[in-house]
Amino acid sequence: MFDFVRKHTKIMQFLLFLLIFPSFVLFGLEGYSSMREKGAVVASVNGADILQPELDNAHKIQVDRMRAAMPNLDAKMFDSSIAKQATLDRLVRERVLQVAAQKMHLNVSDQRLANELQQNPNIAGLRRPDGSLDMERYRQLLGTQGLTPESFEAQVRADLSTRQVMAGLGITSFATAALADLTLNAFYEKRQIQVAKFSPSDFATQIKPTDAQLEDYYKVNSDKFKSPERADVEFVILDLASIQKTITVPESELKTFYEQNMARLANLEERRASHILINADKAAPAAEREKARAKALELLATLKQSPDKFSELAKKFSQDTGSANKGGDLDFFARGAMVKPFEDATFALKKGDTSDIVETEFGYHIIRLTDIKQPKQKSFEESRASLEVDARRQLAQRKFAEAADQFTNLVYEQSDSLKPAAEKLKLEIQQAKGVGTEPTPAASGTAMNNPKFLAAIFSSDSIEKKRNTEAIELAPNVLASARVTHYQPARVLPLVEVKDRVRQQVISQLALERAKQEGQSSLAQWKTAPDKAKLAYSVVVSREQKQQIPDAVIEAALRANTQTLPAWLGVDLGGGGYAVIKVEKILPRESINAQQQMRERLQYMQWWAGAEEASYYRWLQDKFKVEIKSSRL
Repeated sequence: MFDFVRKHTKIMQFLLFLLIFPSFVLFGLEGYSSMREKGAVVASVNGADILQPELDNAHKIQVDRMRAAMPNLDAKMFDSSIAKQATLDRLVRERVLQVAAQKMHLNVSDQRLANELQQNPNIAGLRRPDGSLDMERYRQLLGTQGLTPESFEAQVRADLSTRQVMAGLGITSFATAALADLTLNAFYEKRQIQVAKFSPSDFATQIKPTDAQLEDYYKVNSDKFKSPERADVEFVILDLASIQKTITVPESELKTFYEQNMARLANLEERRASHILINADKAAPAAEREKARAKALELLATLKQSPDKFSELAKKFSQDTGSANKGGDLDFFARGAMVKPFEDATFALKKGDTSDIVETEFGYHIIRLTDIKQPKQKSFEESRASLEVDARRQLAQRKFAEAADQFTNLVYEQSDSLKPAAEKLKLEIQQAKGVGTEPTPAASGTAMNNPKFLAAIFSSDSIEKKRNTEAIELAPNVLASARVTHYQPARVLPLVEVKDRVRQQVISQLALERAKQEGQSSLAQWKTAPDKAKLAYSVVVSREQKQQIPDAVIEAALRANTQTLPAWLGVDLGGGGYAVIKVEKILPRESINAQQQMRERLQYMQWWAGAEEASYYRWLQDKFKVEIKSSRL
């Protein structure tokens, strides 16, 4: 049951993330009120517009979050219109729920807000040992996201309000066991069928179109035989690599960078330790914690008398399930990998030493330092080449924002040529011939594989007015601008050039028509003379067991009127031809155990609740006049 969800968990997580994941950035909320600069209107809710810059910013945040969470995902999937549409759908949903919350006066009390903030793990990490919040670090952390404590808390309050709009449906939705069982048993009912499929490929060799047929098809479908519009372009790309080429690092700065690098490498020292842990939750009663500490002290006393028994005692008494069976060994780790009290104690030991009792949030530890790994330090001359690359990269990153502003201004203000920008920023003017309006496999990995860049190249400003495109962001820290040097509009190709393509399409069309005619004729004949039917062997099918039969055939067989058996029906398979089905038997679903039945009933209730929520949300969309105004994302 639910095989697709089980087999495609990551895909489902990604789709759900795009569609319904709240617009959180740091703690849970991302406001878009700052993105109200001018731009095309992509949607409106209750008369308020959602602008293209707002959508672009939301999508960029979403993409950055996804890349951070799953670095191995193909970046191309983020640039698809499906992904961008999902981001727009999410923005619209948020706006609808915000309006609904306001109309319903769904307010959030100060106590509810305080409880939400207390449960936030990011905020919890800013608390001092006495439980008070470090306000300075709190402000700094919010400041990195362009937020103040006041604006952040206002956004959290607004998000809590919107949650209330849909929360009631999930709580009040229900479905009786009888209804769930009746529906599920019908849904998973089995049927024994025979199928005859009439495929266009079975008839293609019989089709011999005449020249007149080819000409008629070509005249009616001439748009199918257009050569796409093409352009020759010149373009420039500003990226970190291009800026690095212009940077020379003085020797004195290299030496300073080397000294700083030495300090950084010193901090990369790794230590290998083993430990014995006696669990003691901080929230546990004092008596329990004292009992755990006494046990740890007892083990420490044993170790002082018999230091060589550390591994043996760790295997027997350590309550860290991950390391106990390895004698408490934690392997090598650097600073920052462990909780601070554990780290401080470990990096204060000498090789072979055993610590006293170390208390952390996990309980009481006894730590033995077993090895130290120092990073190998190269001399200045040995490190010079790599240091220069690193220094130039860092300097380039610092200068990129300034260079990006210059680049953007130059390609716009001197829009009749790319030379001023190229000369000013020492960029190479590159050429591309025969560029089309859509990305192609041949352009993979190049600027000409970016849909937004191609859209700018084929805009009216570029083609008709011969202007540079605006500076387009191809990727983080990569800007590009192009200029069309030659444009070839789309045109209908003459029949002599596309005759083979026309012939194949005519054959495909006529073969499909023949397949459907034969299927319909056979269905009519077999209904009156079943003994003449030429059908495949009988198979038992259901929505769970499809036997590699097309979904359309399965659905038709399961929806067929079975008051009189056998039942005959035909199914139009679209481009796949036609199928004739003979439904022979109805087979009830096999019985299931009580545990599976309970799981299915619960799943059915979740489906029911989801359907009610979806219906209610569609009603809210109608009520607040949602309009999607962008046909191309």
